[in-house]
Amino acid sequence: MMGFLQSGLDSLPGVAAMMQFKPPAASSIADSVDQLYLMLTGITIFFSVLIFSIIFYFMLKYRRKSPGESGTETHTPMMLELTWTIIPSLICVVLFVWSSSLYVRNGRPPNSSTEIFVIGKQWMWHLQHPEGPREINELHVPVGVPVKITMTSQDVIHDFYIPAFRVKKDVLPGRYSQIWFQPTETGTFHLFCAQYCGTNHSQMIGWVYVMSPTDYATWLAGGEKTESMAQQGERLFSQFGCGNCHSPEAAGHAPSLAGIYGKPEKTQNGETRVVDEDLIRQAILVPNSVHLPNYQPIMPTYQGQIDEEQMLQLIAYVKSLGSEERMNGK
Repeated sequence: MMGFLQSGLDSLPGVAAMMQFKPPAASSIADSVDQLYLMLTGITIFFSVLIFSIIFYFMLKYRRKSPGESGTETHTPMMLELTWTIIPSLICVVLFVWSSSLYVRNGRPPNSSTEIFVIGKQWMWHLQHPEGPREINELHVPVGVPVKITMTSQDVIHDFYIPAFRVKKDVLPGRYSQIWFQPTETGTFHLFCAQYCGTNHSQMIGWVYVMSPTDYATWLAGGEKTESMAQQGERLFSQFGCGNCHSPEAAGHAPSLAGIYGKPEKTQNGETRVVDEDLIRQAILVPNSVHLPNYQPIMPTYQGQIDEEQMLQLIAYVKSLGSEERMNGK
């Protein structure tokens, strides 16, 4: 059915020149998403044609032929009832399993992913690479490499959407959301905000430049020399005096942060939480909401003192502290 639908559309003369049925497929998940979409479209068209054809057929066949004619009582066969109940149910089950497996697979970025941080603000995209380079409404990535995007909003809800990669997700204020993709071909692709976010929403657009690994390395090296995000976060860590408590020499005022990222930690109320971006953010902005056993709740809040960009830099620094540093007491 999918092949028939696609071949029928492709065979229409001049259709490619007049309109584009779908954006180019330029990521590792694009074909899988397209196959599901084409199946849904094919099923919708098939049953719409079938149902309306039957309606028109019976409308003509059993129309009233004389003013005094009355209908006769009919009984629906049990087999017919079972057929139009079981077949749609099976189709729904297949679509559910197919779509949910695709959703789960696409929601788990590989461990080897390159992480890029995005801040949405009215009406622009601010992007930063771990190596330090910043971009506005542009994103440079290497082809064939999985890229994990960690996003937050500085003001209202936005939506990060790259049609050619078939990725789209809301960017929310006060929390982090993530998507990932792996480009499969070089080129330039559209980047949109797909959530109405105010007067100039239509201008919140950009471009994704997919480059060969060599060209990408040249682009990284050729830009303005800046500190990496982890180095910028380390400077902020020192500037705000975080090491006065979060170090082995701090007489146990607060836990050491080395090697803590990604590890489960038990809170004072017995809840176990993984130390991720959201928990670090919560501990910095609303420290009294994160109580660890054996530590007094003495950490001050940094709400209003740290912006979203600095928050991501601090998180990058915490993530860079490995278990070896923890063992060495750094």
